[in-house]
Amino acid sequence: MKQGTGIVVAIAVTVLAAGGGYWIGTRGIGEHSAATVAQPTAAAPAGAKKERKLLYYRNPMGLPDTSPTPKKDPMGMDYIAVFEGEEDGEESAPGSANQIKISTEKVQKLGVRTEAASLRTLDKIVRAAGRIEPDERRLFTIAPKFEGYVERLHVNVTGQAVTKGQSLFEVYSPELVSAQREYAIAAQGVQSLKEAGGEAQNSMKQLADASLARLKNWDISEEQVKALSKSGEAKRTLTFRSPVNGIVTEKKAVQGMRFMPGEMLYQIADLSAVWIIADVFEQDIGQVKLGAKTQIKINAYPGKVFEGAITYVYPTLKAETRTVPVRVELANPGQLLKPGMFAQMELAVGEKAKVVTVSVSAVIDSGARQIVLVQLKEGRYEPREVKLGARSDNYIEITDGVKDGEAVVVAANFLIDAESNLKAAVGGFGHSAHGAAPKADAGAENTAPAAKGASHQAEGKLEAIDAKAGTVTIEHGPVASLKWPGMTMDFALANSGLIGNLKPGATVAFTFIERKPGEWVIIKLEGTGTARPAAHSGH
Repeated sequence: MKQGTGIVVAIAVTVLAAGGGYWIGTRGIGEHSAATVAQPTAAAPAGAKKERKLLYYRNPMGLPDTSPTPKKDPMGMDYIAVFEGEEDGEESAPGSANQIKISTEKVQKLGVRTEAASLRTLDKIVRAAGRIEPDERRLFTIAPKFEGYVERLHVNVTGQAVTKGQSLFEVYSPELVSAQREYAIAAQGVQSLKEAGGEAQNSMKQLADASLARLKNWDISEEQVKALSKSGEAKRTLTFRSPVNGIVTEKKAVQGMRFMPGEMLYQIADLSAVWIIADVFEQDIGQVKLGAKTQIKINAYPGKVFEGAITYVYPTLKAETRTVPVRVELANPGQLLKPGMFAQMELAVGEKAKVVTVSVSAVIDSGARQIVLVQLKEGRYEPREVKLGARSDNYIEITDGVKDGEAVVVAANFLIDAESNLKAAVGGFGHSAHGAAPKADAGAENTAPAAKGASHQAEGKLEAIDAKAGTVTIEHGPVASLKWPGMTMDFALANSGLIGNLKPGATVAFTFIERKPGEWVIIKLEGTGTARPAAHSGH
């Protein structure tokens, strides 16, 4: 009996304890509900992920448009959530969606190096290949003005050096002999009629003057004319002499040959000064000025530098090489410079005023635009489109986009990509730096939109081509890197040559980038030859 009573008492105590606990728990919830709600995160396991704070929603097409609540754009695409931690302080503003954020570890691993943009005086060397040519103003041709025969050669080797007045060759001409006799007779007649005076003397004098003019017109030297006047005897041959000190560059005269009036028998070049004709590339010709001093290097004389000045810039461009010839005049003492030699011209050019410059390696050229990465602080970078000016061997002028003192990225292995420097840069940093949601965990697939400026790939059907506007209309499938559904939209072409032989209706694969907010430009387009399921039209 006692045992049964004990069991009943134990049951009663248990029921009372449970009821009291329920009452106390109910009261505690009523009094401390706020504290209870605030504790789940603290009570969660240490390894659980902390809840992120939502900042705003940004436009999925990269436009400067945000919303505090979820919404869709005109094409029906969801706005993308931006959470705290992805952007902080002033960088969490809507305009910072194109910034790139990477860890300090990754900066060191990739070998990122920065250098401050600074004011410099750009010194550039314009280099051009050239060749040595004779000065055209120092070329002389020996061509008799009458018909005759080469009687004797005094200079009979091409390349022989001659001095001014040296005998070159002797000629015989019946016409020349006849002219000499006419002059000799006329001269004697003038002497005979010297005392007579009157009309007869005047007529004879006119005849003598006409004969003398005829001989002079045939390039008979004054010395030979005087000898003829004095002796009164016509010489059978006439000697031609060199008009200048120089080199015989061409000799067509052969002893005994017959020549006609105006036929070139010798060509003599005065090589005391020569020309350098250098071919300057089209992009450098604007920096070449008349009178500029240049340095000339010749392969035949290593270590020796010749100095000259630019005397003429030719008015035409060679379409085959895209170069413009320029002329440099050089003195040639000792005749070391020989026509036909190759030469290298170096012309120092540069701006006198200081300009904002960055290292040449800092500029990322996507083909459609030029960009530099500006370091905002450690681990955070901003791609900026810049306008370029003058360029030297190591530095380039920035006319717009970067200020003096700002740090820009000048070296990183990931910036070098044969396909696209810009694509490689953004791909190496990761998409989460541009305002897209980060990965949920290490094993999850990152489906956030790609950074602005990166390239994207898609396939579709070519609907229309507007050659005049430089655009195409494509019905394309989903674009995973942008979280786009399939749609029909217009794209600009980087250049009209991308179309090739493609016609509307062709299935194509293409690569495109965002040149500026909302403007999508195709940089690669090719036909696939395979059918693709139709996509839903977006706009």
